Amino acid sequence: MKRAIIALLFGVLAVLGLVLILNFRGEDKIHDAPPLTPPAGESVARGAYLIRAGNCMACHTERGGAPFAGGRAIETPFGTAYASNITPDKATGIGDWSAGHFWRALHNGRSRDGRLLYPAFPYPNYTLITRADADAMFDYLRSVKPVARANTPHRLLWPYSTQAALAVWRAMYFSPAGRTDDAAQSAQWNRGAYLVRGLGHCSACHTTRNALGASSDLMDLSGGLIPMQNWYAPSLASPVEAGLHDWEPEQIVRLLQTGVAERGTVLGPMAEVVLQSTQHMSPADLRAMAMYLKALPRNTGDAAEERVAGARMAERGAKLYEQHCSQCHGEKGEGVPGAYPPLAGNRAVTLPVTANLVQVVLGGGFPPATAGNPRPFGMPPFATLLSDEDVAAVISHIRSAWGNKAGAVSEFTVSQQRGSIGP
Repeated sequence: MKRAIIALLFGVLAVLGLVLILNFRGEDKIHDAPPLTPPAGESVARGAYLIRAGNCMACHTERGGAPFAGGRAIETPFGTAYASNITPDKATGIGDWSAGHFWRALHNGRSRDGRLLYPAFPYPNYTLITRADADAMFDYLRSVKPVARANTPHRLLWPYSTQAALAVWRAMYFSPAGRTDDAAQSAQWNRGAYLVRGLGHCSACHTTRNALGASSDLMDLSGGLIPMQNWYAPSLASPVEAGLHDWEPEQIVRLLQTGVAERGTVLGPMAEVVLQSTQHMSPADLRAMAMYLKALPRNTGDAAEERVAGARMAERGAKLYEQHCSQCHGEKGEGVPGAYPPLAGNRAVTLPVTANLVQVVLGGGFPPATAGNPRPFGMPPFATLLSDEDVAAVISHIRSAWGNKAGAVSEFTVSQQRGSIGP
């Protein structure tokens, strides 16, 4: 019995030791002191661009609050995390940080005091950011207006709120990395890969997460339901979802730059990404992203599993469509060029996951107002006008009409989603 207990203790100590080793791998000691001189103008401008490309303001700015002062709630299945103040205020922000501290936060997911950061901050992606880019981003943040705003404490469930649980999670799912170009690919492709995998952190939404909130592979962009938002980020590798293999690069650039293109329109969380981030990126970087996304390995999946046979309540759905939808989207789902997207042959309509369609019908759909599309046409919400059965019927009709061959959506699915987003 005593030997068994001793063996168990040694086993526990060995596991703890392994967790510690895995959590400190790839880390450099931070020796540099906080900078005393103002950053160079060129570095600030470059950092401002990179901060835009990483869409940092979207999370680190509370709605109606000061830029980068933190406080925005990030809902997760494990509770609520709150974005931190990253203005150069010394008491509540990062004014006492050095460039090395900032680099460690991006590269290793550690705060200035060594605390492990929660992966609501996408350091599993940001670990790929180069030191030069991290230093430029830090220089820009040093130049913004300091705001004295204490960080809001996270409200996470136990044991997810503990550093010990986070250390175990990191030992299982996180390993510091860096930018590594593929010599077999062009410089443009490698730039696109860097932006998509790292700074742009596209996999944070477009990859399925497991029960502990981890995604398996930054290169896996096969789609996933965004936790707590009930928007589905479609697969960027599947030609029946949002794969871009047969798009012209200019069409992809236009979509990321304006939010609308001949073959698609961005809505929901992606509309915010275009508004806050990609519309401000250079044409060269957008084209690099386009070339990388076009070259993703195709994942066609099993069509038999993706499509559920038949369309329920077809007659009712057709009548509802004629009454509420045909004025804008056309009697045959043809849409109006430049205003209302076609529904016939639209991959967003035939996605196997119907969360986005339900969101749009219930809450409306509004592309971003961008420089290239300053007055976008939008769709009003129908949550107070249509019942769950009505919504299920009209969506099922759209998914099976005009040559569309996707499965029906159930009234239960609509009810579940309505309950999660409110009336």
